Amino acid sequence: MLKSLAIPLFILASLLLTACDGHNPNIQFGGDDKPSHVVLPKNDLARLEMPALKKDAHEIFVVHRTAPVRTGGDSVLNYAYAYDTSLYHTRWVAFRFDGDTRPRNVTRKAHTIRPQYPRDPKLPVQYALADDLSFKGYDHGHLCASADRLYSREANDQTFYISNMSPQDPQFNQDYWSALENHVQTLGRDPDFADTLYVVKGGTIYEPNVLRRITSQRLPVPKYYFMALLKVKNGTYSAIGFRLEHKDYGHKGSKQRMLQHVVSVAELQTLTGIDFFHNLPDAVEVAVERIATPSAWKF
Repeated sequence: MLKSLAIPLFILASLLLTACDGHNPNIQFGGDDKPSHVVLPKNDLARLEMPALKKDAHEIFVVHRTAPVRTGGDSVLNYAYAYDTSLYHTRWVAFRFDGDTRPRNVTRKAHTIRPQYPRDPKLPVQYALADDLSFKGYDHGHLCASADRLYSREANDQTFYISNMSPQDPQFNQDYWSALENHVQTLGRDPDFADTLYVVKGGTIYEPNVLRRITSQRLPVPKYYFMALLKVKNGTYSAIGFRLEHKDYGHKGSKQRMLQHVVSVAELQTLTGIDFFHNLPDAVEVAVERIATPSAWKF
């Protein structure tokens, strides 16, 4: 494997000052990684976890927030996603683990609450899937996992919107993909590992990377699922990507088995057509996205 890459804080700060001349609205460093001397406009799309939008006629960008977790604090961005209205499927979801969102304060939403998978109230009705729509034998696979968002009852409940669901093979969802999700959750909740861990997840919803279509032959069943990760610790950034074929592997996943699915974020961008972590200064983005070092991610 290639060696890990460190981006020192003083280099990042100089790049930021150059990038921020004229109050560039396309870059925002929020939370733990925002230098105190840099004043930038508030813009959810400028957060580090947000991929670039395609800005086509079928795209809707949706942000879910929750009540403040600290007295006197701001509302918390729970997760956000880009949605394709022509396919009724989310292109990607993005969120972060930080001081506000890493705690485990609640458990998973109760199965007895109905609807289990309600329509997302932020989507126009004509583009939203119906409450508890059948996925024809596939699981309602969370993109932003229930266990990713346990910092409040409101945060966890929001992960059950059907817009956050993707049709997943039950074994893949419950026994394989979940191994990667569990490991990332462990890393995200460890402040010694990262000050902030940025996560983007999704499935391939465009041909030829679609297994089949369900619900009136419109909703795609992705052929691959992916995850792009970026962490910052003491001003040093690193990134890694994963691309998993959507199938029944016949056995449970594990941290070790995830190694076969490692790609660099640059490779993942080529495979998915999604521009991840584009809000980093260009020099930093290029450097961290071209290298994937599993050992730096406790694999």
